[in-house]
Amino acid sequence: MASRDFLVLGMLLLVCLAKVSSDVNIEKEEDEELHLPDEPLTVRDGNRRLMQDIDCGGLCKSRCSVHSRPNLCKRACGTCCVRCKCVPPGTAGNRELCGTCYTDMVTHGNKTKCP
Repeated sequence: MASRDFLVLGMLLLVCLAKVSSDVNIEKEEDEELHLPDEPLTVRDGNRRLMQDIDCGGLCKSRCSVHSRPNLCKRACGTCCVRCKCVPPGTAGNRELCGTCYTDMVTHGNKTKCP
């Protein structure tokens, strides 16, 4: 009976030692594989989502190409593009494709801002 207890205790001890030694090897392998850059990472702004940058100038130029006041249109479109990260396709209409950010933006006179 006592020999059986020693045998079970010995097996548990071996299993525990094997687990601890394998954990140490894994930690060493992870440290060796991890290569951090020497330069610090640059973050644009802490509260911004990771979004794709778009060419607001080019998109607004094509959007405002036939507008009666192209400079005013480009300025408003540029503001809306930077804030909403979207410019609707075409030269007019289709504003709903950019969502509520684009459609709900208004001027001080309560007129729609985004062309």
